[in-house]
Amino acid sequence: MDTRRHIKNAGRIVVKVGTSTLLYDNGQLNLYRIEQLVRELADLYNQDREVILVSSGAIGAGVVRMGLKKRPTGVREKQALAAVGQGMLMHIYDKLFAEYGQTAGQVLLTRDNYMQHRQYNNSRNTLLTMLKMGVIPVINENDAVAVDEVKIGDNDNLSAMVAALVDADLLIILSDIDGVYTGNPQTDKNATLISEIDEITPQIEKLAGGAGTAMGTGGMATKIEAAKIATASGVTMCIAAGAEKNILRRIIDGEAVGTIFPPKEAHLKARKSWLAFGKRINGDIVVDAGCVKALKAGSSLLAAGIKFSEGEYSIGDTVRVLTEDYQEIARGVVNFAEQDVQRIKGLRTEEFKKLFEESVPEEVIHRDNMVLMI
Repeated sequence: MDTRRHIKNAGRIVVKVGTSTLLYDNGQLNLYRIEQLVRELADLYNQDREVILVSSGAIGAGVVRMGLKKRPTGVREKQALAAVGQGMLMHIYDKLFAEYGQTAGQVLLTRDNYMQHRQYNNSRNTLLTMLKMGVIPVINENDAVAVDEVKIGDNDNLSAMVAALVDADLLIILSDIDGVYTGNPQTDKNATLISEIDEITPQIEKLAGGAGTAMGTGGMATKIEAAKIATASGVTMCIAAGAEKNILRRIIDGEAVGTIFPPKEAHLKARKSWLAFGKRINGDIVVDAGCVKALKAGSSLLAAGIKFSEGEYSIGDTVRVLTEDYQEIARGVVNFAEQDVQRIKGLRTEEFKKLFEESVPEEVIHRDNMVLMI
């Protein structure tokens, strides 16, 4: 599939813009760039495309409004500034969209909206109704009230979860770097931009600043995590530089800018998306090569293929399934607590069932409650 040519047909587009794109280096709002972004989004709408904006910058805008010299580090102070900044930022978006004849509506989300299946569906229905009414949703995490237990954590992942939630065709993440490079472009003059990434391997995660490396810049690791969510949900994703002029139009026109991630062929259904991305990850289960092959063929996760387990999780929690070189191949809802997985790892079903007084499931994760990530 010619991914960039396919992009031209995207009908539902989610655009995420980072704080660094919205603010100058001195912390002041970059009104020129915000206006340019709104103009491009409005023009996409005029092409009969549905548009959703996921915007960072609430805390930064609050710092500007309150006349502070620097951003505070305390949670309560940041939440208070987010409350001030949300209103300020939304006022600017509302005013600019109105100048181009568009109506914007604010939506604030937390992980609670994804963890409960009913709230997940309610959020989906609200956003789809807004799009049907011709409203451009402007989304941010509800930083003013969210605590660590319910925070999604960053707007890269939030934008990917929104894209999965509404069955978007395309997710564009605008950043202060123009894509994924073969090395750190700040220190390696031979580093080159990777135009397309078909599969997110441990090597790609390492380039982006994953575990075991200090190479990553510009929060690229969270963008790679977002790409996992988007592509597994059937969404094409593109990382590009928010500072470049007419960047959205150029991406939609198929120009070779940024790094593009083609979607997986198997599109996740709504419940599968919720299982994979709506629930917090509580641990990891590492499996052997034979188990990897079985999972790819559609098998449930059985104890015999488990090498070891990490994290603290209970029955009903969501865990990641990893290869021995730590590539994520699946995630799903586990039928055993972590301490019991440690007891039964490597054992056949008839062997480990003797360890329990009561009846227990045969599968550590049933295939109906598991989503393949490769």
